Amino acid sequence: DEKELVQELGIGRTPVREALLRLTTESLVKSEPNKGFVVKPLTLQDVKAMFEALNVIETGICPLTLAQDTTECVTLMKQAHERVKRAISETNLLELVRANHDFHMHFARCSGNQYLIRALNEVRNEVNRLAYLSFGGDLTLRGDLHQHYQTVIEEHALIITYLKKKDPEALRQIIKAHIRTFQHRVIKYLTS
Repeated sequence: DEKELVQELGIGRTPVREALLRLTTESLVKSEPNKGFVVKPLTLQDVKAMFEALNVIETGICPLTLAQDTTECVTLMKQAHERVKRAISETNLLELVRANHDFHMHFARCSGNQYLIRALNEVRNEVNRLAYLSFGGDLTLRGDLHQHYQTVIEEHALIITYLKKKDPEALRQIIKAHIRTFQHRVIKYLTS
């Protein structure tokens, strides 16, 4: 309820309304007559479509990125990668998701294609929602979640390596593997 958000957050109605409208345009919430705003549920079809989009966009970005000077991009990706590692060691899940998002968006920006960058950002915003859900309330990063993020660290390092080497096939394959890693994590969460 909009009024509850205004009271709970202690801010005016206008910023709350603007935030809700932005979340609506990002398909994270929907406006329902006589009910107000509600969080849009994720369906299995949404999740399937999300991973299909990630595969198409991120593997499609590979050749465009490799055609560019990737020096600055690699530097920014390394910085985001270090933030991912630090967030894991500090069990800071919010920063972990942000840093991972930044890592992938720096890769997309290397392509120089504003349409692909915007498309990936939109999909990644939805993916971030899945990332939070897939933690399943585990704020400790122990057990299989810890192993998952060790794999993520290794895959990020390989993405940077293959980008620096300008190896199109290896880069495409590690991007696909990286998406599969996350897909398996989400499937495990959804089926548990």
